[in-house]
Amino acid sequence: SRIHRSYCIFPSVEALKTGDAALIAEKVKEYLEKHEQVPLNIAVTGETGSGKSSFVNAFRGVDNKDENAAATGCVETTKEVKSYNHPKYPNVTLWDLPGIGTTMFPADKYLKLVGFKKFDFFIIISADRFRENDAKLAQEIQKMGKKFYFVRTKIDLDMKNQERSQRDFNEKNNLHRIRKNCIEGLEKLLIPSPKVFLISNFDLHLYDFERLCNTLEKELPQHQQHVLLLALPNISQEVCNKKREVLQAKIQYYALMSAVGAAVPLPGTSTVVDASIILAFVTKCEDVFHIDGGELLLSLVKEPVKSGGKLTLALILRVLSSSILSTSLKATEEGTRFIPGIGIPIAMGLSSLTTYNALKFFLDNFTKAALETEGLC
Repeated sequence: SRIHRSYCIFPSVEALKTGDAALIAEKVKEYLEKHEQVPLNIAVTGETGSGKSSFVNAFRGVDNKDENAAATGCVETTKEVKSYNHPKYPNVTLWDLPGIGTTMFPADKYLKLVGFKKFDFFIIISADRFRENDAKLAQEIQKMGKKFYFVRTKIDLDMKNQERSQRDFNEKNNLHRIRKNCIEGLEKLLIPSPKVFLISNFDLHLYDFERLCNTLEKELPQHQQHVLLLALPNISQEVCNKKREVLQAKIQYYALMSAVGAAVPLPGTSTVVDASIILAFVTKCEDVFHIDGGELLLSLVKEPVKSGGKLTLALILRVLSSSILSTSLKATEEGTRFIPGIGIPIAMGLSSLTTYNALKFFLDNFTKAALETEGLC
């Protein structure tokens, strides 16, 4: 098949025949974990009441009322530097910083007091116009060799107010005017070509949030780009498809681990290994796409969907057993394992192909479910 030609791992099979299968499997696992645990630290700052904490919550996909949410309010609720880990990706941390220019955090000492070195980039937030303290902070950040982005929040409220007061309301023209005013104001404060993004913390799919994320992704070092992407909310079809591409690229490594399991000359070993590999990948899809895996898999086997259905190894095996291709390939793999001389290499190739196709099947279904849930298709 086309998939088999593109992702065939028979060269690795030759290496496995003369190498330590367990060691190779461990190296593959380490490689995947290393790339998934790259730290990303995002600083979020701005004046009191600008929507900093709401932005921290929205970016992590956490409701403001959640017990793990950053405290929000129109008075200064952030009195110290607080870190908030992404609920699914603890290596992604958003730091809610106190408002610049407060008594405890004066503008001239701000970066030193908040510990700027640990941050990968800064989001500077305002709910109206950016002020002198924002510009001073940006200039100091630039001196330190870090990147910064200006985010104008509460745009949804602005649009509602403008619609009430303007006879010929035009959203596009109003957005252009607000963005232009922000840029010109920052340029007067000696910030050349500032990057300004208009967002609503409660409707991320509107306005510039996706443009902000695209900019961050492009300007981050390559090893952090996928970390950011997988942690994002499902705000658009493009984001969901990019997530799919990242996970698709990982499938060949899971398939290689499946081939290692097939190298063990014991009946049933490969099936157990493959099921565990598939469970790990499906759990990853569940986290990336924010979809209940148990509910999705129950729907795939045409069974009544229970809210909060548990994602289990048994459920995955039931889904796979309903696939004629998967079942026949697995039976062929078990049968060829004991052919003298060539049995194990053939079984390894079949195992990798079976696992590859199974993972692609689950990935396609999670992507589709995410798009449908968010009303993006």
